Amino acid sequence: MLAAMLTLPSFGYAANSKADLTLQDIMHFEQITAQSLDPQGKVLAYSAKPDRGDSRGVVKILSSGKEYAVAGGSEPVISNDGAYSAFWVKPSLLDTEKASKAERKKLKNNLTLVNNQTGEQQTFTRVKEFAFSESGQYLLVWHESEDAKKAEKPQEKEAGEAAEIDAKKTDKADLGSSLAVVNLANNKQQNFADITAWHWSYDSRYLALAQNNSDAALHKLLLIRLDSFNQAELVNSKTQQIGNLALSRKGEYLAYTAGNAATELNERAYQLSLYDLASGKFQRIQDASADKDGWLLNRYATLTFSADGERLFFGRVPQLSHSFTIPKIKQQDDLYNETLVTEQRGLHIWHGDDPLIKPNEINHYKQEVKRTYLAVLHVKSGSVVQLADTKVPDVALSQQHRFLLASSDVPYQKMITWAGFFRDWYLVDLNTGNRQQVLVQQPEASKPTLSPNGQFVAYYQQGNIFLYDIANHHKTQLNSTIKTPFADEDHDYPSPAPGYGFGPWLADDDGILVYDKYDIWQFDTRSHQGFMLTAGAGRKQRVRFRVEALAQPDKAFEPTLSDKQPLLLQGYSEVTKADGFYAAKVGTAGVKPLLNKDEKLSVLARASHSDKLLFSQQRYDLFPDLYTANVTQPQKAVKQTDLDKQRRALPWGKAELLHWRDGDGRNMDGVVIKPANYQPGKKYPVMVYYYRFMSQRLHAFPDMKINHRPNFAWYAADDYVIFLPDIRFEVGYPGISSVKALTSAVNKLIDSGIADPKRIGLQGHSWSGYQTAFAVTQTNMFAAAVAGAPVSNMTSAYSGIRLGSGLARQFQYETGQSRIGESLMDAPQKYIENSPVFYVDRVQTPLLIMFGDRDDAVPYEQGIELYLAMRRAGKDVIMLQYEDEPHHLKKYPNKLDYTIRMKQYFDHYLQGKPAAKWITDGEAYREPSKAD
Repeated sequence: MLAAMLTLPSFGYAANSKADLTLQDIMHFEQITAQSLDPQGKVLAYSAKPDRGDSRGVVKILSSGKEYAVAGGSEPVISNDGAYSAFWVKPSLLDTEKASKAERKKLKNNLTLVNNQTGEQQTFTRVKEFAFSESGQYLLVWHESEDAKKAEKPQEKEAGEAAEIDAKKTDKADLGSSLAVVNLANNKQQNFADITAWHWSYDSRYLALAQNNSDAALHKLLLIRLDSFNQAELVNSKTQQIGNLALSRKGEYLAYTAGNAATELNERAYQLSLYDLASGKFQRIQDASADKDGWLLNRYATLTFSADGERLFFGRVPQLSHSFTIPKIKQQDDLYNETLVTEQRGLHIWHGDDPLIKPNEINHYKQEVKRTYLAVLHVKSGSVVQLADTKVPDVALSQQHRFLLASSDVPYQKMITWAGFFRDWYLVDLNTGNRQQVLVQQPEASKPTLSPNGQFVAYYQQGNIFLYDIANHHKTQLNSTIKTPFADEDHDYPSPAPGYGFGPWLADDDGILVYDKYDIWQFDTRSHQGFMLTAGAGRKQRVRFRVEALAQPDKAFEPTLSDKQPLLLQGYSEVTKADGFYAAKVGTAGVKPLLNKDEKLSVLARASHSDKLLFSQQRYDLFPDLYTANVTQPQKAVKQTDLDKQRRALPWGKAELLHWRDGDGRNMDGVVIKPANYQPGKKYPVMVYYYRFMSQRLHAFPDMKINHRPNFAWYAADDYVIFLPDIRFEVGYPGISSVKALTSAVNKLIDSGIADPKRIGLQGHSWSGYQTAFAVTQTNMFAAAVAGAPVSNMTSAYSGIRLGSGLARQFQYETGQSRIGESLMDAPQKYIENSPVFYVDRVQTPLLIMFGDRDDAVPYEQGIELYLAMRRAGKDVIMLQYEDEPHHLKKYPNKLDYTIRMKQYFDHYLQGKPAAKWITDGEAYREPSKAD
């Protein structure tokens, strides 16, 4: 370990603002990437990272303001006692970029531990996992293996028990690596070799370790007493690989699995055992053979105790996997062996009755291989109950004593292709495994919620709120006498409108909070009566209220509300597009404003054992720095960071709200971002960026990154106006409704005297890439357009495949974002009417298309179709094909290249700058020479 004292470096920004904003400024601009607040609210740790470069960590003691810097630090974690902070330190960008592919695999993460009192730092190298104990007194550091070739070393047979182990390669998952445990109070450290699994008790008394080394015929289950580092070998075997572990919270029980190390890993059956720490007795829960119902434990059988230690949850499978290998040709006769040769085939059979289409099935394969079906051991009685099975595979694990929620999408897997995602929901009895069905074909996004004591289920269905009384098997519609809608009022998709969700439950299952578009309702579970907790202020003022920053002292339990408990509400104003903090009280109607500014507020953390709140405040012209406050007094917040200093050194514009009426007379909003030196009366080139609703970004700080989107600050600094209009769609006619919204919005901007009507550009990606491609076939108001990853032909895209998920795209058109609302077979004309390729003869706007040729959302061929159609029609078109890139560009050279080319394209057509050679002449294909 290496110790060092570091102090914060100065930012080094100029005192006076620069005259310009460059790509270099964007590359070096730091964003806060992660933040953490200790449970007492006394220590803040955060990391900041530039778009191009290395991260840095900071620990700040809130009482004194003292800070410690951590070079390369990211993803901070603070111990529960607030005494230490830990940061990942990843390989530097320079080391990563310089390394070959083989060398990059050898680069590993380090860990830096910071003493929050002294600032002393310790570095642990080659770390793959770390954790503080619940008390914060101990740190566990699990290292990467030092010996990369260990997995290829054959095992040796030994006498006795080891004789049954055949010489073979040890699977990587069976290999252990070194693990260190540090007592932070005295800095004493204990090291262990060959560790494959670990778990420590919630009370921080014990640590359980699985130690496995098949080469040495060593397989041990160790129990460490943390205060003394005394260890006991509970199991010492030459043949039985120790698998997964779990300690109950108070350290009463240790559960573990073990299986024959000589058996191939995926085919290995495991036994489950329970060790009673008080009596020192073992209990075999299930041996490696199947139980009476045929259930087995495999390598993925994770173990979890309930918080009270009375139940052990674990996964089982109905059968073990069987390894599949492709035979090789070894001799002359093998060349003509029909069976052997055909077993080398590359074939996928697509059957009409397959539950999932093959790409989606392949996408889910690794997940399904790891799938286990939840069972429960009732520790005191020793009874085991199977809770999940192949028909109802998913059980939501929580702390209720009698019932858990279970769900299944099995009946709807085939219809996912065209109808979207649905589930049946059940209550499963922990004592018997019996199920009662609560919901049938419920949309995936509308999940029910189970009350903390397990007496009720609340759910949204078809615009209504229901409460299901489990004991009485009775459901009640809670909003039967309420006229306020609970369905999404802005839903413009060809599918049932979802609800706005649920807030927290009241303690003892006494009630639940429910959201409508604006207000919060409190319903009583016994009387079924409800009232507006926010007293109608939300709808009256068009402010969307939501509960925020509830303390969660115990992560195993969702927070509940007590009567008269003060609440912090966040309110988003549809009028000003700004956020506010408000006070409310459980059981009492009414809200009280606490903090209202023309800013966007984001709650980032709440100390679990104090009233300290961590949040950010931002505007377009204000970086989202970190603030702390008492949760009841956010208006008295203390600013803890000043990364806005970067922005103040740069030319920066302002964002304003614009209102207009669209062609259908609806009130519409949009955001206008003006340059820093904006001159009223001057007409500016405009870059229009949009998707659906955009006006909520009025107070959002722009993303200071180089990616597939135009950087607003960069364009504004170069005398552009950026316009972000809201778009509303009509089912069946997404293309033309988008064009109507766009043209009315842009005409308003022209009428306002801001936009030069001859210098307006349009940029969109994905769904707005489609809208851009369609818009230029319907209007000539744009001087240039850039469409990233656009769908160009809905008739061919309808049955395209999303490579990222393996899903067919049909559901997107029939029920989702593309909003046709019918199948291609039922409404072919709508697919044609909304497809840009059928109207390319009308295009007068120069169009730049961008696609990654491994796009995992939109078929790359959609770009080719549009390019070829426009090329055939003699239109001004260029397509940028980025090699080996998905839907959103990932490789920095490609992101930077696209950013530069997009700006060059708009600069030429909107600002009259000379065209770059690639715009006028294209670029010939060439191949790089191979490196020596």
